[in-house]
Formats: sequence, structure tokens, C-alpha cells
Amino acid sequence: MRENDSLNPSLIRQWILNKFDIQRIQEELTALGYDQEYISEQIKGFKKAKIAKRQTDGFIFLAVGAVLGFISCVLTIINPIPSIYYWILYGLTSIAVILICAGLYYLFE
Repeated sequence: MRENDSLNPSLIRQWILNKFDIQRIQEELTALGYDQEYISEQIKGFKKAKIAKRQTDGFIFLAVGAVLGFISCVLTIINPIPSIYYWILYGLTSIAVILICAGLYYLFE
């Protein structure tokens, strides 16, 4: 058995990029000879990193949707080009709402 180290962020990032599941991580660490306590620490770190990435994506979607919704609102009120008024009112607003809903899904799921 190997001696326990602290969390290995580069290894966790590699697992996230390769889209490993928990079972595969356990198999890999067991094959390398780590004990069960170290494996559970690494899995906890993996879960935290995965949740943090998902929350970051959610906040990005929320921010983009909010900015797009604000732009849509301002352009609808100002009405700079009357021929595309309905595109802005319904199209841009719908896209903003969809992005906000996606951001909320990522944030709360």
C-alpha cells in the first residue's frame, strides 16, 4: 500500500476531463494500491470539483441570460428598428429566458 497524500487536484481535473465515473476512479486507485480511506477522500474531492464546475456553468448561463434579457428589454422599449421589433420582443426575450432556465437547472440540480 502506498502512503496517503493530500488531494491531488491535477488528477481530479484529469478525471473530470475524461468523464470518469466513481466506479472507474475506485478501480483505478485500487489498482494503484491506495487504501480505502485515501480512495474515499479522492472521491469526495472529485464530487466537490464536479459540483463546483456545474455551479460555475450555471452562473455563466444565468449572467448571459440576464444580460441578454436586459438588452432585449432596452431594445424593445427604444424600438430603434421597427421592422425587427417582434424579433427582439419575442426572439431575444425567449432566448434569454431559456438561458436563465438552463442556468437555474445547472445551479440547483
